[in-house]
Amino acid sequence: MTDLADVAALDATAQAELVRSGQVTAAELVEGAVARAEKVNGEINAIIHPRYQEAIAEAHEPLPEGPFTGVPFVLKDLDGTAAGQPLHCGTKFLKDHGYIAPHDSELTTRFRNAGLVFIGRTNTPELGLVTTTEPEAYGPSRNPWDLGRSTGGSSGGSAAAVAAGIVPMGHAGDGGGSIRIPASECGLVGLKPTRGRSTLGPDLGEAWGGLVARLAVTRSVRDTAALLDAVAGPGVGDPYWAPPPARPYVDELTADPGSLRIGWTATSFDGGVEVDPQVAAATEATANLLEQLGHRVEQASPSAFADGSATAHFLTAYTAWVALELDHLSELVGAPLTEDGFEAGTWAIAEAGRLVSATQYLAAIDGLHAITRRAVAWWEVDGFDLLLTPTLPELPPTLGQFRSTKEEPLTGLFRSVSPSAFNAPFNITGQPGISVPLHVSEEGLPMGMQLVAAPAREDVLIRIAAQLEQAHPWADRRPPVWTGA
Repeated sequence: MTDLADVAALDATAQAELVRSGQVTAAELVEGAVARAEKVNGEINAIIHPRYQEAIAEAHEPLPEGPFTGVPFVLKDLDGTAAGQPLHCGTKFLKDHGYIAPHDSELTTRFRNAGLVFIGRTNTPELGLVTTTEPEAYGPSRNPWDLGRSTGGSSGGSAAAVAAGIVPMGHAGDGGGSIRIPASECGLVGLKPTRGRSTLGPDLGEAWGGLVARLAVTRSVRDTAALLDAVAGPGVGDPYWAPPPARPYVDELTADPGSLRIGWTATSFDGGVEVDPQVAAATEATANLLEQLGHRVEQASPSAFADGSATAHFLTAYTAWVALELDHLSELVGAPLTEDGFEAGTWAIAEAGRLVSATQYLAAIDGLHAITRRAVAWWEVDGFDLLLTPTLPELPPTLGQFRSTKEEPLTGLFRSVSPSAFNAPFNITGQPGISVPLHVSEEGLPMGMQLVAAPAREDVLIRIAAQLEQAHPWADRRPPVWTGA
C-alpha cells in the first residue's frame, strides 16, 4: 500500500490512479483527507460545513466509475447546491435560517458521476461580491502561504483547502475573477471556462447576465483538463452553450501548441490600477519564457477596455443582479429580507440595484455586449492567439482591507477593483482564461499569470498551460501550512 503521508502531494489524477491500481482504497484516500482537514482547518478556516463521517461512509460503498473515482473533493458554499447539505452563500441570513438545499445542481451531479467524494463545503464571501473570503457569517479564510493574507475570493475557501494539501482540487465559480484570483493567491491552477461551457442548471440558465462560469481550482493542468472533460456540456434547457471541443481536453496536454501569436501587458487596461513591480517583472519574465518556447510575443492588448465604460455598465447591472439575488434568498426560506441578515456592503449594493430601471439595465447589457464585440475582435480579427497578463496586479492582500461598515458600505466593492482588474473584463466577454502559478515573490507569495484565449478555445489554453508547467514546474512548492509529508 502507498504511504498515505505522501498522498497529499499528489494531484487528483495520480490519486485516482492509486485507487484504480488497487494501491489504496477510496476509503483510505478520503480518511486521509479528513485527517488532514482536521489537522489544519482550524488555522485556515477553509471548510465551514464539514461532512467528514458521511464522506468516509460513502467511500466505503461502491462509487461511480469515473476519471476521479475515490478522490476527495470540496464544494464551495456558493455556485451550486448539494442535496441535504447547507447552502448559506456566505450570508448570515441563510445561516440563521439553517437553509438546507433540496437537490443537487447539475454540476454537483457531474462531480459525483466523475467519482469525486465531497468532504465538506468551503468558505466564501457573502454572495461572492468581493475578491476576498472574509464573510462576517463565518470569518476569514487564511492563506496557507501567509496566514495574515487573503486567499482571494470568491472561491477562497476551496483554494485554501487545495493549497494546504487537504484535497487535490476543489469546486470554484467565477463572476469577476473568483476562480483565477484565489488560484493566483494560493499558488494553484484556475481555469474560468468559456461562457456556456459548464451548466448552471437546473436552478439557473445564467447568472449575472452570463458573466458567471463554474469549474474548480487544481494543482495541475492535467487535473483541470480531465475535470473539464468530465463536467462540460449544456444542461437541459440551457439558454446557450459553448461548441463542443474537437477532441478531449486531456489530449491537448501533449499536443504541440505550435508558434502562437501572443500579446502581453503588465499595465491595467484603463491605466487606473497600479501594478506591483514584482508582478510586472514576473509578467515580463513569462513573456520572455514564451518567446524562448518558440512563440511570437509582442507587447499588445485589446483597446476595448481602455475608456472605462465597461465599469459603468457593469456596476449598473451588478447592483440589479445583487438585488435579485437577495429576493431569491427570501423566496428560498419563505421569510422577508432583514438588513441585519446581510453585510453592510451587500445591503447597500442591493438597495442601489432596486433603483435601476428596466431600460437602464438593458442599456447596460447592450453596452457590455458592444464592448465584447470590440474586445473579441483583437483575437478574431487582429489575429492574436493569446493574451498574457498578471492574474492580479498586486501580491495577496493582507486580511481586513475589504471590510465594509454602515458608515462606509462600499469599501469592499471599491477595494475589489484592483484584484479584478485583469479578470473581470473576460467575464464580460465570456472568454476562457486560466491562471497558472508560475512565480513566487521575494516574500515567498504566489504570483499567478493569466492567459486568455478566443471564445471556446480552452484547447489552446490547456496546450500552452501544459507547456509552461513543463518548462517552469511548480508541483514541488509547499506553503508553510501544509498537511502532507
